[in-house]
Amino acid sequence: MKRIWNSWLEAAAVAALLLCWSGIAAAQGTPSGQGTQAPPPAQTGDKPKTPDAPALSLDAPAPVNAEEDAAYKTFQDVPVTDLNKKIDAGEAFNQKYPQSRYKPVVLATLTMVYLQSGQVQKMIETGDKAVELTPNDVATLAILGQTIPRALNATKEDPAKQLVKAETYCKRAIELTPTLPKPANLTDDAFDRAKNQTLAAAHSGLGLVYVRRGKYAEAIPELELSVKLDPAPDPVNYYLLGTANEKASHFDDSIAAFNKCAAMQSSLQGTCKNGAEEAKKLSATQLSAPK
Repeated sequence: MKRIWNSWLEAAAVAALLLCWSGIAAAQGTPSGQGTQAPPPAQTGDKPKTPDAPALSLDAPAPVNAEEDAAYKTFQDVPVTDLNKKIDAGEAFNQKYPQSRYKPVVLATLTMVYLQSGQVQKMIETGDKAVELTPNDVATLAILGQTIPRALNATKEDPAKQLVKAETYCKRAIELTPTLPKPANLTDDAFDRAKNQTLAAAHSGLGLVYVRRGKYAEAIPELELSVKLDPAPDPVNYYLLGTANEKASHFDDSIAAFNKCAAMQSSLQGTCKNGAEEAKKLSATQLSAPK
């Protein structure tokens, strides 16, 4: 779990850029937030289309004064690695400036920080608020869509409803991300990497939603896309891909996915090694299903 969160921490700049692209900074002249990655699943075998500004739930952003600007800068200056201080600064800012134009960025950043701190319920609640304000924030959509089905047993809400929400968020991120306009100050490689990281998270989340529902044939292509697009593939996704292929009786593909997972440094190495051995045994006694 720590490895996966750290990989998202390293990609903070990517999530920040995507937050800007979704229209928050472009529309309001604000800087962007920071990011982190989702934890592995608990038990499954337990990582815009908006050239226009997104519609906000606020009628209009309140004017920014020097005091508000200073408070926002204070929040931005707190390192994302200082989780408790970052959370305290963000919550204090939102309480003091509930109508601030900076609120979407603060909420999106808090979503990532709550995730990294292991406060999944707070992460989902905060992320839902962020998406309500900026429905085209593809970074937050993707992270929520990936995290919700992975942490299904850690939340208080109805699992079926949570899966519907995750599916909606993932599909929206998948729809909007390819339409993002490239910022002039960003290289093509950096732009592609940012989009791919977001798409990888969204396809991962959608694949796990299908695994949770027992729809393994639908899960497989989503998980395959996730590991293909991810600049640093998540072993959880190889584990899920191995599981989905085994359940679909695609034993050779299951063995290959489990072996890739087992070759990566993570807490899943032993589980994936055992999964590969089990898939080999099944392939010796059962016919593989056609693809």
